[in-house]
Amino acid sequence: MISIKSSRELELMKQAGHIVALVHQKMSDIIKPGVSTNELDKIAREIIESNGATPSFLGYGGFPASICASPNEVIVHGFPSDKPLQEGDIIAVDVGANYKGYHGDSAWTYPVGKISQENQKLLEVTEQSLFEGLAKVKPGIHLSDVSNAIQVYVESFGYSVPIEFTGHGIGSSLHEDPMIPNYGKPGRGPILKEGMTLAIEPMVNMGTPKMKILQDGWTAVTLDGQNTAHFEHTIVVTTDGYEILTKL
Repeated sequence: MISIKSSRELELMKQAGHIVALVHQKMSDIIKPGVSTNELDKIAREIIESNGATPSFLGYGGFPASICASPNEVIVHGFPSDKPLQEGDIIAVDVGANYKGYHGDSAWTYPVGKISQENQKLLEVTEQSLFEGLAKVKPGIHLSDVSNAIQVYVESFGYSVPIEFTGHGIGSSLHEDPMIPNYGKPGRGPILKEGMTLAIEPMVNMGTPKMKILQDGWTAVTLDGQNTAHFEHTIVVTTDGYEILTKL
């Protein structure tokens, strides 16, 4: 069942989203060659906790960190480590904050120093695919209209979307109904209503959509080793469109 949030719940989700956005603001300032993802994780946790929230991901299903740090060919759920980031890498940072029982969730992919034109294009297309999907959001549309808009845009550049990972509803639980694929035919699935809160999150691979899970049971990487990017916002469906909750 897809829940409709009250004004009180939305206010708490805005606070959670604001905290997530503060983390991303800091990430964009500090991500550079030589920084480790463990350092990013430590700073993210400090920002979340100093703003009266807790990291949504820490301990979730046994996940060991406050952020998912997914460089280069890692699609999602990468563990932070002491390995320093290298010039030319790209790194997806997925952040969740739980503020008084309500969650905000946002991922962004960052360049590490100077990156190749191919990586820059991947980042630009993936970020824009998020907004292509969001542009469809309003009461009365089918959820798959969002999914289809993302897929059509991504595939027009020769990229692919991994089918195993989706966006999701969000609120008092980090993952709620509905699942939100980044592919599919339009005109299907639930009808959006005002007050629904959704985490829309295209993940886009340069090459094959196929992936594998590493031995840690979490880290998902592209099967062909090519790079991938991930962008995500938490939104609420409004009277005539949507509002992004994970922004400053």
